[in-house]
Amino acid sequence: MTRALISVFDKTGIVDLARAIANAGIDIISTGATARVLAEAGIAVSGVESVTGFPECFDGRVKTLHPLVHGGILADRRKPDHVAQMKELGVEPIDIVIVNLYPFEETLASGASPDECIEQIDIGGPAMVRAAAKNHASVAVLTSPSQYGDAIVALERGGFTEEERRVLAARAYAHTAAYDAAVANWMTELADEEPQYVGVGLPRTATLRYGENPHQSAWLSADGKGGVANAVQLGGKEMSYNNYRDTDAALRAAYDHLDPTVAIIKHTNPCGIATADTIEQAHASAHACDPVSAYGGVIAANRKVTRAMAEQVKPIFTEVIVAPDYDEDALELLQTKKNLRILKVTPSEEQRDITQISGGFLVQARDQVDQAGDVFAGWDHVAGPEADEQTRNDLEFAWRTVRSVRSNAVLLVKDGASVGVGMGQVNRVDSCRLSVERANTLGVAVESDVDTAGGAQAGTAASEERARGSVAASDAFFPFADGLEVLIEAGVKAVVQPGGSIRDAEVIEAANAAGVTMYFTGVRHFAH
Repeated sequence: MTRALISVFDKTGIVDLARAIANAGIDIISTGATARVLAEAGIAVSGVESVTGFPECFDGRVKTLHPLVHGGILADRRKPDHVAQMKELGVEPIDIVIVNLYPFEETLASGASPDECIEQIDIGGPAMVRAAAKNHASVAVLTSPSQYGDAIVALERGGFTEEERRVLAARAYAHTAAYDAAVANWMTELADEEPQYVGVGLPRTATLRYGENPHQSAWLSADGKGGVANAVQLGGKEMSYNNYRDTDAALRAAYDHLDPTVAIIKHTNPCGIATADTIEQAHASAHACDPVSAYGGVIAANRKVTRAMAEQVKPIFTEVIVAPDYDEDALELLQTKKNLRILKVTPSEEQRDITQISGGFLVQARDQVDQAGDVFAGWDHVAGPEADEQTRNDLEFAWRTVRSVRSNAVLLVKDGASVGVGMGQVNRVDSCRLSVERANTLGVAVESDVDTAGGAQAGTAASEERARGSVAASDAFFPFADGLEVLIEAGVKAVVQPGGSIRDAEVIEAANAAGVTMYFTGVRHFAH
């Protein structure tokens, strides 16, 4: 090895690596700010312009795009004709390329203007990385400070092995692919009303112990943009694959609401969701929906966790708690539970859901309908008396909440809290039966002062007839009146559903005959 090219935006560790390169007797060429940093550290360095005979120009847009640079990287030294051409053209080999790219995604996340983002789209950097990776038979390419330690070891022993260069090349192409995907997504959103392309880069950012089951390997790819994948862990055991899935479902369920809300999730389905004036009241009511299933669940809050809420959570075996923040004394109390995973999170603003299927992917706009504003105003009143204010509030809460229940979904709500959940059934009448059964056998009463000693802990004192006087939300229409009749028989007083069945008239007639209020939304909330 005779020459190395260094051009990095992130200069972490670059001086130590450059010093090891120089100590190995390898000449260094570099660009702009990187060259200045190395020179100030007392490391011999030549500017790229001394190689190309051409100055950096256009505000640094053109620095390394030159045959004497790319020829030195791309020439295959295994081929005699390439070696001959190098001599003929005066091209000197470049054996190590150390490049990391302009911070495009960070600039985009900062809210910078389109012109500012454009200037952070790296051109020369990806070109050099891709060239070096293509020619990894002769060239080692480094794209991250995390690789520098191993590179120094390789330099001290005399160079990189073929296998090491191959691994570095694979990581280099993954790096540029993720970078290009981020740029392409942004440009597509700027240009297209309905994007025709979605790029997905999935760098491994953490290795998990295992996947959904112990025989499955798994890892995490975090994009640095908020959400559960980028949460700060403040206590507890390492997060598992299933923890991430459940926590994501819980967080999204809690943030479907504007008022203080707590969602408790088990296997991506809610055990209970409630809203209240305070976050501790919301938690007590959510837990009271189904304390048995909440054992070993995930708790998400859309407000800072208070000491009062932490005191309620502490006696309950919980896998994960996630919230935007914690009062200091609440965090101290929760941290006494050594196995409780405590996450502080900034919600992400995902606009799409991407699901892998065999042979490809499904991409859809995220279901964010009816999360804010007066949703009631857009509903059609089709049966029974008009809802009073309390009933209306419960119907709105039920409709926003049923989105987080797996289809077929029927949710019963009373006083701003779920009291019965029928989820994941293969027909709607079974979902109705399940919601009523769970309401009348699993819940507990919650006192107004949020006394949880017998409520939000044990789950042994079943309430009676909680379904009676509740309201119901169905994520899709009732294909027959039989499902509605199950709810009517249980004492449900009002129902909200999308409508749209060919038997809507039959369903409306059953509601009117029972004096049950019914509204149609015209919107479906399937969640498979």
